[in-house]
Amino acid sequence: MPRTDARLSVAEQDSVFRPRQVAGATVGELVEELHAAGHDPLLSPAGRLWTEVRVTGAAMNPQAVGPGDLFVAVRGARAHGADFIRAARDAGAAAVLTDHAGVDTVRSEVGYRIPVIEVRRVRQAAGPAAARIYGNSTISGPALFGVTGTNGKTTSTYFLRALLDTLMARRERGTGLIGTIEISAAGDRIPSQLTTPEAVQLHSLMALFRERSVGAAAMEVSSHAISYDRVAGLHYDVAGFTNLTQDHLDMHGTMEDYFAAKAELFTRRRTRTSVITVDDPWGHRMATAATGRVVTLATAGQPTEVDWEVLDVASDGLGQSFTLHHLRSGERIRTRTGLPGGFNVSNAALAAVMVLEAPDAEFSREEVVAALEEEDPFSVSVPGRMQVLADEPAALVDFAHNPDAMIRTLEAAASAKPDGRIVLVIGAAGDRDRGKRPTMGAIAVRMADHVIVSDDDPHGEDPGEIRAAVLSGAREAIESGTLTTELEEIVPRAAAIERAVAVASGEDTVIIAGRGHEVHQDYAGEHRPIDDRIELHRALRRGGFTPLPLKDTTVDMTQIGAEQT
Repeated sequence: MPRTDARLSVAEQDSVFRPRQVAGATVGELVEELHAAGHDPLLSPAGRLWTEVRVTGAAMNPQAVGPGDLFVAVRGARAHGADFIRAARDAGAAAVLTDHAGVDTVRSEVGYRIPVIEVRRVRQAAGPAAARIYGNSTISGPALFGVTGTNGKTTSTYFLRALLDTLMARRERGTGLIGTIEISAAGDRIPSQLTTPEAVQLHSLMALFRERSVGAAAMEVSSHAISYDRVAGLHYDVAGFTNLTQDHLDMHGTMEDYFAAKAELFTRRRTRTSVITVDDPWGHRMATAATGRVVTLATAGQPTEVDWEVLDVASDGLGQSFTLHHLRSGERIRTRTGLPGGFNVSNAALAAVMVLEAPDAEFSREEVVAALEEEDPFSVSVPGRMQVLADEPAALVDFAHNPDAMIRTLEAAASAKPDGRIVLVIGAAGDRDRGKRPTMGAIAVRMADHVIVSDDDPHGEDPGEIRAAVLSGAREAIESGTLTTELEEIVPRAAAIERAVAVASGEDTVIIAGRGHEVHQDYAGEHRPIDDRIELHRALRRGGFTPLPLKDTTVDMTQIGAEQT
């Protein structure tokens, strides 16, 4: 896994995930595994010749198929994977896993020259099959820590990795990370294509992690990944829940369905220990729905019965210090986070409790407590998540792209600099939950002093119509609430960022929200390069301010050039 910041195709990324040595499995052993998992596989052609064929890898993308692979042919939105069987076989596919329609296509294209395992639910079966090929089981390792929820997944997993780094380094072992921004194994990293990769890639990664002596890994688990069976066959030592707010309703339809998708992670068959943040009714419901060992955490001071609570939050530079209190034992652990915002206290507390409650960990509880109290693991910078680019004015880039995240970000900014104004650049993504756009606009003008509406990622929609929806909510809030907020519409986004800095004083706070670490905008398939952090950094210098050095490895530093010196 080489270090690179280049965007890779899914096929290129897949090849990077592959371990060097794989024992693999025979087709017969895969059939037995799928029988045991309840998939009722049907192998054709039948016979010893085909059951003894050895499979040493798995791929869902036909472009990623290599010699000895199981080609997992699933039905897509535009085509069936089996339509590409000739290319997969020419690339060396040893067998195929597909559904009834896929079998018919394979037979019509290549006859009976390759064994085919037929199942009804291919995506669900892909995980157990890949687990058998790559030698993954509930005890094979690495220790896996998964985080789900609407907001806070990325920051929580970065916090987890930082804490685990401290613990694993003492054993000369590394850590892994799988998430929205990057995938890394013991320090080597590549940018991510999906928050959670496909099941065959995840199981390949687990084998790669073991090969690289990775002892523990932190992983974002999106609702899409759960619904699309990308985490099938994986077993989590600990899974954590951050919160649930309106998002992704374009896929799930209702909050109830969104909740149900998330709840699938907290079942005994997937997760040994569940750590649930119960700061709102959804958290309490999740704690009740979870099966197996459940640990509860309250981070906002609610009067409720929980296992852990956060107490004594105090400002500590840009960040905050706080106490973790275990109610049954009375244990108190004092630690801190270097990131602003009460929600980052919640993220840090969740990461800490997940590691403290890890079952059968190779590190001791005393080591975890010492790391929390002495090593400052939660001051790690998280790309595009409340990332501070200047102190005067306070200049932040954040991924806030839904109502709850926007409120949290603006509350944090108001708390950090209560005497200054907040200048905010926002937009909304196309082809996503349209109902939240006016709400985002209303929140912006109620909580910021100067709001600039610009483009986020329009995708396939008209960007002007997206902006109009955000502006409608903003204007209605101004008119109904007699607000004095200044409201502008400026495109392109770089010009909006330039304007935000131009109207700010050193006492103010400038927030560029919605896109975080992303490095291009999607206009109907056309990718237009832009990095909010680079644009803000440039605008600050041109405005006569002194930005902080950009040290984030996800930023293309060549775009900063002489300005960085």
